[in-house]
Amino acid sequence: MRIPSPLLRAAATLALLLIAVAPVAAQYPAPKEGSWIARDFRFHTGDVMPELRLHYRTIGEPSGEPVLILHGTTGSGASMLSPAFAGELFGPGGALDASKHFIILPDAIGHGKSSKPSDGMRAKFPRYNYDDMVAAQYKLVTEGLGVRRVRLVLGNSMGGMHTWIWGIAHPDFMDALVPMASQPTEMSSRNWMMRRLIIDAIRNDPDWRGGDYAEQPRAFRTASVFYGIATNGGTLAYQKQAPTRELADKLLDQRLAAAFTADANDFLYQWDSSRDYNPSAGLERITAALLAINSADDERNPPETGIMERELKRVKNGKLYLIPPSEDTRGHGTTGMAKLWKQQVQEFLATVPRRAM
Repeated sequence: MRIPSPLLRAAATLALLLIAVAPVAAQYPAPKEGSWIARDFRFHTGDVMPELRLHYRTIGEPSGEPVLILHGTTGSGASMLSPAFAGELFGPGGALDASKHFIILPDAIGHGKSSKPSDGMRAKFPRYNYDDMVAAQYKLVTEGLGVRRVRLVLGNSMGGMHTWIWGIAHPDFMDALVPMASQPTEMSSRNWMMRRLIIDAIRNDPDWRGGDYAEQPRAFRTASVFYGIATNGGTLAYQKQAPTRELADKLLDQRLAAAFTADANDFLYQWDSSRDYNPSAGLERITAALLAINSADDERNPPETGIMERELKRVKNGKLYLIPPSEDTRGHGTTGMAKLWKQQVQEFLATVPRRAM
């Protein structure tokens, strides 16, 4: 039966449209998920969990060169699979081409599908910190996945802070480090004060009841939106999006009305885990080549303090790439857009030798 030419043209047009709108993720292999149990895991507090579940995703084949990617606070490995991040990096010819690399994306303790307070322990869950999270990641990568070394550890925001700890705690495990949207110094200034407000908003909400709430406390939703706007988004970008009070109200209302499924205990633990972060004392132990990437309009890590330049002098092979501000940058969220720094990472890795195991 002959198909009328209009139908052929329509089918061809549809095929072209499907190709044009195909998700960027289709350019790299589909992620594979799994969980591994760390038995008798000891936290820095001395608490021991008989079984700590550590969830992860991998992209590419285990025969590829391993790369470890670390997510931010309240996120997960899945949150790193956006078109703006994974779509710019993992495809053919990308800085972290999945046909050449074995990309590992763990869910940190308390995040994603890894063990967390909302699994049942609630406020009895061990009060973990960043050192615990990195220790668990190391056990997952080495014992769970059998990886002996990695080409690169790259992390964003909380993941960036974890990257600094990785370089100090396991200096011979990687060739290169790329900590982003972070600083190698203790929590302080606006960054910690705003986190305290989130933590206190939950603990001071009468509905929290010491973590044994029947319904989710309401205060932390507003606190989360407040923190997000105050410490993320970029000055020029917000001015462009909301140049009038009416548009500012509209944007805020959208943020407040957005789906919010977080658990209060999980949320409290996630932000509180940064309380004693301070890798500064160990910076001289970093031996891997290091490229720190921050944005010049980062509200949480403002470059005008000079902290990064001061601390990088103590890192033997460390340097900084500072993304200039514009209407296209998003303050602390800028590093979530890999198009703004992927070339620098690709050029950096091209200069980093593979160290002997």
